[in-house]
Amino acid sequence: MGQTVTRTFDILERALNEFPRKDAMGGKNDGKWYTYSTEEYNTKSHQFAMGLMALGLKKGDKVATVTTNRPEWNFADMGMAMTGVVHVPIYPTLGEDEYKYILKHAEVKILILGDRKLYEKLVPLANMLDGLDIVYTFDEVDRAKNYKEILDLGEAQRKEFEPELEEIKKSITPDDLATLIYTSGTTGVPKGVMLTQRNLVSNFTAHAKMHHLGKDHRVISFLPLCHVYERSVNYHFQYKGMGVYYVGNLSQIVSAIKEIKPHMFNSVPRLLEKVYDGFVAKGKELSGIKKALYFWALNLTRHFEYNKKYGPILSLKIKIADKLIYSKWREALGGNIVYVVSGGAALQPKIARVLGMAKMFNLEGYGLTETSPVIAVNNPALNEMKIGTVGPILEGYEVKIANDGEILCKGPGVMKGYYKAPEMTDEVIDENGWFHTGDIGILEDDKFLKITDRKKEIFKLSGGKYIAPQMIENKLKSSNMIEQVMVIGANEKFASALISPCFPILHDWAADHKIHFEDNKDLIKNPEVISKMQKEVASINKTLGSHEQISRIRLVCEEWSPATGELSPTLKLRRNMVAVKYQNLIEDIYSVSRNG
Repeated sequence: MGQTVTRTFDILERALNEFPRKDAMGGKNDGKWYTYSTEEYNTKSHQFAMGLMALGLKKGDKVATVTTNRPEWNFADMGMAMTGVVHVPIYPTLGEDEYKYILKHAEVKILILGDRKLYEKLVPLANMLDGLDIVYTFDEVDRAKNYKEILDLGEAQRKEFEPELEEIKKSITPDDLATLIYTSGTTGVPKGVMLTQRNLVSNFTAHAKMHHLGKDHRVISFLPLCHVYERSVNYHFQYKGMGVYYVGNLSQIVSAIKEIKPHMFNSVPRLLEKVYDGFVAKGKELSGIKKALYFWALNLTRHFEYNKKYGPILSLKIKIADKLIYSKWREALGGNIVYVVSGGAALQPKIARVLGMAKMFNLEGYGLTETSPVIAVNNPALNEMKIGTVGPILEGYEVKIANDGEILCKGPGVMKGYYKAPEMTDEVIDENGWFHTGDIGILEDDKFLKITDRKKEIFKLSGGKYIAPQMIENKLKSSNMIEQVMVIGANEKFASALISPCFPILHDWAADHKIHFEDNKDLIKNPEVISKMQKEVASINKTLGSHEQISRIRLVCEEWSPATGELSPTLKLRRNMVAVKYQNLIEDIYSVSRNG
């Protein structure tokens, strides 16, 4: 597979030598796409590196970036890697206290921000911190220093710094610290995960073997690059010579897919659920025979399995459905999609089947920031794929299931530790080097990893029975009426649920049923609405064990999001926050049963 890569920045030389392209990366500005060639990418990354040296930065110093996705992020990332400067990428959606904590804890010297909004929000904070000397922006922002000044500085002092940079590059080893990624976690202060060059490289070079796509293909990148999942796949795309187009704004995904016509992208279940809901909504707009045909084709997808031989009659039906319906779904996603990677949370199997039947294969995987991140992923290259699982263990990794069901992992991607927190590191990496993931799982057919829940989220009812909330929540979210849900009931007699409905669908339903309401607060109190939601829950209860069934529900009028605090930046439920916010509702659910 060509040139060896042992440090992230080795990707640049490999791409120059093996698959230079005009559109190594692209971005959007004022509604227009622009691109950088492999040559420009390489030059600008080196200029950035020399600019950092000219600013006096040394190996081990920290530089933070806070931005939405854009190609220029890569110049900064590669420039830092070449000089041994540690990249601290931070989410653009955090609260002030978290920013303050991270910038101070990581001892960040330079901060590079995406746009004016972030500049206005973070400059006052930066000014309060000792040692944080300069703030730059990627966008042109009045009165702000622009990141291009770093490039210009590097170019202007090339003669002085180029030979030294080549020496520093040679001295960077796979064991050198490459990045500090702060995981917001669902509780407590953020933890700084220390990942080395080897951690990152071993991971993306292993998962890059999953598929045959390469220099003739394009991808779009829209999940946050500050998160190790998108970052690792971003390296993987570049390592394979694919053209990467960055989307900084989630509302532009649909148009980007239509314009770039990507062959692959990285996603999270929430977005794929929206794609699926879009397919269903399309069918509902039809009438008569067209509608019947559409839902017949949608219903056929339940037969999809990887590597399955269909009988002649089913094969014929699939062929007809493909011509009439599935081809339209492919078209809606640009017409070129071969693979959609999914991670971050469990994907409902029906969505994987719908995509799979339409020949857009879903590669569901699993990992954590602490494991750089991939531990397991469905692998088409080896024909090792199974719906409902996160695939086989990644090459080079070992996994074992502890007696209590927890997934333990060993491998070259396991972090060096938590920054300045050796005691926390010792809590998760045992004396034999096994990393304790905190997730519960099983190995199906001794090969495919299946995640069943988060260890610390499992709780006991007062009768002693265990409840795995995530599994139940995923089933409840398969109802298109339910956008978000939290299952509760620790130490209580029965399980209940707080439900944030899918308001657009609920509004349509209310209109069909002639229900008048002033706002969402008014709507969720309506007896017909409550009864409808109870019916939705009742049908899902039939698929659950008797002690797992949801006995009571309460609807909330708020939509949960990272901005309002109920979800983490990676869209995971922050249970403690939700419990505090709706303490009265929870009290109300259980007070009757305690007194009764």
